[in-house]
Amino acid sequence: MLQTVERTGPEARRRFAIGAEVREGGAHFRVWAPRTRGVSVVLEGADGGADGGAGGAVEHRLRGERQGYFSGLVQGARTGDLYWFRLEGIDRLLPDPASRYQPDGPHGPSQIVDPARYAWQDAGFRGVGPRGQVVYELHVGTFTPEGTLAAARDKLPYLVELGVTVVLLLPIADFPGQFGWGYDGVNLFAPTRLYGTPDDLRRYIDAAHGVGLGVVLDVVYNHFGPDGNYLEHFCPDYFTDHHANEWGRAINFDGVSSAPVRELFVENARYWISEYHFDGLRLDATQQISDSSPTHVLTEIQRAVREAAGARKTLVLAENEPQYAKLARPPSRGGCGIDILYNDDFHHSARVALTGHNDAYYLNYRGSAQELVSAIKYGFLFQGQWYEWQQQVRGEPAFDLEPFAFLHFLQNHDQVANSPGSRRLHELTSNGCLRAMTALLLLGPETPLIFQGQEFMASSPFFYFADHEGELAKQVRAGRLEFMRQFATTHDSALADRFDDPGSADTFERSKLDWTQVEAHAPMLRLHRDLIRLRRADPAFSRQRRDRLDGAVLDERSLVVRFFGEGSDDRLLLVNLGRDAPLFAGPEPLLAPPAGKRWEMLWSSEHLDYGGCGVRPLETAGRFVLSSQSALVLTARG
Repeated sequence: MLQTVERTGPEARRRFAIGAEVREGGAHFRVWAPRTRGVSVVLEGADGGADGGAGGAVEHRLRGERQGYFSGLVQGARTGDLYWFRLEGIDRLLPDPASRYQPDGPHGPSQIVDPARYAWQDAGFRGVGPRGQVVYELHVGTFTPEGTLAAARDKLPYLVELGVTVVLLLPIADFPGQFGWGYDGVNLFAPTRLYGTPDDLRRYIDAAHGVGLGVVLDVVYNHFGPDGNYLEHFCPDYFTDHHANEWGRAINFDGVSSAPVRELFVENARYWISEYHFDGLRLDATQQISDSSPTHVLTEIQRAVREAAGARKTLVLAENEPQYAKLARPPSRGGCGIDILYNDDFHHSARVALTGHNDAYYLNYRGSAQELVSAIKYGFLFQGQWYEWQQQVRGEPAFDLEPFAFLHFLQNHDQVANSPGSRRLHELTSNGCLRAMTALLLLGPETPLIFQGQEFMASSPFFYFADHEGELAKQVRAGRLEFMRQFATTHDSALADRFDDPGSADTFERSKLDWTQVEAHAPMLRLHRDLIRLRRADPAFSRQRRDRLDGAVLDERSLVVRFFGEGSDDRLLLVNLGRDAPLFAGPEPLLAPPAGKRWEMLWSSEHLDYGGCGVRPLETAGRFVLSSQSALVLTARG
């Protein structure tokens, strides 16, 4: 039986442009399908199914609008009902492109969700801005043994005690299979059923706000996954061949019929902030978001985030491999208004300094003290110079950006997984050097990021894993193996036999954190807690101003960063990744204390509580030796 749906009256007033929204007496549906003559909503009945036969279910025909939209109120549709769209000329039922939940995964029916049923308790939380943050990146599926939002919620007190201020959730948009990173998501509005229900996500964010933590969501707006994406059935114009894309067809942000495509993504950004109270977004691989429009879609997205948040502060981060500094400038200066950009340069230089290896994309980095000083002072190391690995120039001038606009990290999901064996950094260097570099990360003026388990030297690797089937699974495995061959050590003939298969459930399970190691590795956890506490409590470190710091090289493996306080309340951060080095005896003015002051020890990475070898007494009037593989913080006292 076919019924026509009316679209007049109050039910036509929507919160978002697309998807299913609950109304009194029913639900209102709206979808963009400009290449078809008719669209119906099929509420799944006892005889309904995904094979295209609706049995005794009633089809509710939507009314056509201008520009190819179809919409209408379906009386009797309720929260929790499953539904499909039927497009004339297509012989199967399709899930909603803006589905709020896919309880059976991307290939199953969509479900009506009523966000008003959840009673938020976070009215007093005012959000998070770009200054003063310490970010903690986690993958819900591997953060706990259970791999759920409910289990992750139980760890919030731990994160508060650690001292972080923002939790960054890796992508949660629904994707096929039973495990994955989430970067092959296909349902942008639907939190994956693998981690819990939509209200489980709301409870997590509500609880985080209750203990003072902000929550930012990693979103993928540069491509869709290869399995479970039905957008082309609704309109081929979602994609374009006019731009290149590393992961399939590029999204059409600037071609024919691009306005509804842009709307899908801008509405999605607004949706996560409005309906789930996220405090911001992390935009994945923005270099693959091609847009020649007068106003870049990234600008529209960040504006949507701010508008949806109202009076709450928000945070928008962006990954951008070419290091386009303009993204972090306001639109009035030709930028996109992004708050913080990932600084791969710092990671690459720090990793080379710690491991000594600089093959593959680390080729142009020496890991020298000068590189580390420059990263602390200027952010990007490549700001327009020739980059031999890519055989092209890399980066843009970024001297006008404040330090907080750069995200610094020693580990993240990409860099751990993209290394041979996907091993953690502490397995590749000495504990002393790792402690010293952690001090540079957490006390430096840039915004620091910690990857799950890094703070307690988790032994679990973090592999690339994706649960695909058939030929796609073979292609993913082969592609991953080929990617890893850029590293010289992976040319070992035994690699193929020992390669960790991305499609194996064991690869996924081995990536889960072992929380029993928190106590076993307590010294490193204590070091992280103390450094974050010092960073947040001491104005010299929390100020994050480029004009209040300077740095210098002491030798190839040691450096000094001076933080100028109010008056003469200065701090020195000394980092030595090499041998014992004499200090205060050389011609470096940054080592001299303010007039009438002397240096006193404030913190040392060699403290026994951190697993160090003990702290040398500080003697600044004579020949003081800065211990090898250590970091010191000195304060000026009268």
